[in-house]
Amino acid sequence: MDPLSNVLSLLKPRNYMSAGFEAGGEWSIQFPDQQEGVKCGAVVSGQCWLSVEGAPEVARLQTGDCFLLPSGRPFRLATDLSLRSVDAATIFAPARTGGIVGYNGGDDFLLVSSRFALTGAHAGLLLRILPPIVLIRAGPGQAALRWSVERMMQELREPQPGGFLIVQHLAHMILIQALRLHLADGARTGVGWLFALADKQMSAAMTAMHDDPARRWTLKELAARAGMSRSTFALRFKETVGTSPMDYLTHWRMLLAGDRLENSRDPISAIAPSLGYESEAAFSTAFKRVMGCSPRQYGLSRHAPPP
Repeated sequence: MDPLSNVLSLLKPRNYMSAGFEAGGEWSIQFPDQQEGVKCGAVVSGQCWLSVEGAPEVARLQTGDCFLLPSGRPFRLATDLSLRSVDAATIFAPARTGGIVGYNGGDDFLLVSSRFALTGAHAGLLLRILPPIVLIRAGPGQAALRWSVERMMQELREPQPGGFLIVQHLAHMILIQALRLHLADGARTGVGWLFALADKQMSAAMTAMHDDPARRWTLKELAARAGMSRSTFALRFKETVGTSPMDYLTHWRMLLAGDRLENSRDPISAIAPSLGYESEAAFSTAFKRVMGCSPRQYGLSRHAPPP
């Protein structure tokens, strides 16, 4: 499995709402705090402004544009930012299950959007390296994204048997395609594991670590996977990923360990060797350094009954 699929599988993004929104005339709508998760939207037709609380700049959205809001902060959509905003709760029913919501009459503007909760315990792994607004402009490389948006629009307009599952899968496709496009667009300036995937040499080394996390990787072996000398590889990896190759490998191993401690009953004696550690003591030391507590404490906290 490739690193992006690995990380998203670990974070377990769960789509809990996909819907369409159409409006006519002039309007301004304020959306509340989205809590932990990601908001993903695509403009099917029309244009509007998008502002996110705390973000220094606003974005002008036009037909074909897509956006991600990873921070969960309150945001605003408006044809004119000088207009007084209407609370989104007065327009969108809290218990709605999808479909298309109309506002202000007309169909000058049409938006498809989805909300994702990251049910994995390490949402920050993805969210902290993304800006408050990830904007993907309409362009020739968006054929797959456009198809997914258009197909979702059709499903929302004309519900069919099995439509709920189709919309769920389309929402995940839109999220991944938007991340891919953002990755390609920001490959030259971004720093972090996501942006490093755009570099074929760094991606080759990262894929090797993800494919076999238990292997005793050496800097020499990873550099060979990247087709580089050890010194050049180590410097390049630190510059693009933001950490050393060995630190990245340890961090990934501990995230895998945390997932197993949370979602399985595997004992530490089984988890440690499966991730390349000869002793429970060495594993526990590494786990506490990365995760901030011992494996046993982590497992107990995740399995504790709710208050």
